[in-house]
Amino acid sequence: MSARLAVCLFVLALSACSSGPPTPAWQMSARSSLDASAIAWLEGRDAVHSAEFTRARAAVARTGQLDLIARAELHRCALRVATLVFEPCAGFDALATDATPEDAAYARYLANRLQPGDAERLPPAHRAALAATDPAAALRGVDDPVTRLVAAGAALQRAQASPALVQLAVDTASAQGWPRPLLAWLLVQQRTAQAAGDTATAERLQRRIDAVAPRATVR
Repeated sequence: MSARLAVCLFVLALSACSSGPPTPAWQMSARSSLDASAIAWLEGRDAVHSAEFTRARAAVARTGQLDLIARAELHRCALRVATLVFEPCAGFDALATDATPEDAAYARYLANRLQPGDAERLPPAHRAALAATDPAAALRGVDDPVTRLVAAGAALQRAQASPALVQLAVDTASAQGWPRPLLAWLLVQQRTAQAAGDTATAERLQRRIDAVAPRATVR
């Protein structure tokens, strides 16, 4: 995960993205733990992911700012969408009343429950992917690999995952060496090949899956 994602995208430590007063200790702790938590999730190390996220949430909770705690929970749920783990975002839902309108719209986007006006509140890359006929074209120019994977997962929920988008997600996860999303997206490709009766492609994909699987848990 990019070192700036947890802070700059979710605005947990704005001062870390520009010159200014010293960064408060809670922000540095939250940033470090969120980054470590994200990497652990993408690498399939669940115990580390859970422990680091608990530290991050505790650091944010010291501020008493419920909107920031909700944002931390949303960060966690976005990672699950990136790896095609589609489940209720319970941690965010419990704090949704205190979330910002932008975060509430993003949560609905992740859950494929968009309401009128939500698209305008999304981050630019997600807004572009949502508006595109084929999100793959909109996401190829996105530099951050996590953003690409989250947007691809959201597109899959909307039944907008073209073969090009699935391949982009596979290539993104492979280039970063992230086994959890790679396995998830390879399985999507394999199911498509099997449905089409393309045995050769399905077998080739199985060889890739077998190479990666010992290092992660298939979800």
